[in-house]
Amino acid sequence: MKRLAPLAVDALLVILFCAIGRRSHDEAVLAGMLRTLWPFATGLAIGWAVVLVNRFPRTALWPSGILIWFSTLVGGMVLRVLSGQTIALSFVGVAAAVLALFLLGWRGAVKALER
Repeated sequence: MKRLAPLAVDALLVILFCAIGRRSHDEAVLAGMLRTLWPFATGLAIGWAVVLVNRFPRTALWPSGILIWFSTLVGGMVLRVLSGQTIALSFVGVAAAVLALFLLGWRGAVKALER
């Protein structure tokens, strides 16, 4: 279970990111959650696959956190476009910042607490 905890934390934070986004746009949080979530969840899964295949430390900021953040952001945006969903430059910026705070922030906190 301990080995899956970082993946579970990341997954919950991506779900939270999508829920906050839907709520901030006055969209039903649960009704359309899957449509909003799946591109970012797929990007997250790709990042995690790279981390696991390369046996990178799961809680490390570099390279794991950066790879997971980047694949979640870029994969999410690319899959949104390919599925006919919209993206705007401002959305990309906000998503990059929030996902960085979420996916890198907890890893930075773990690193700080280990010292």
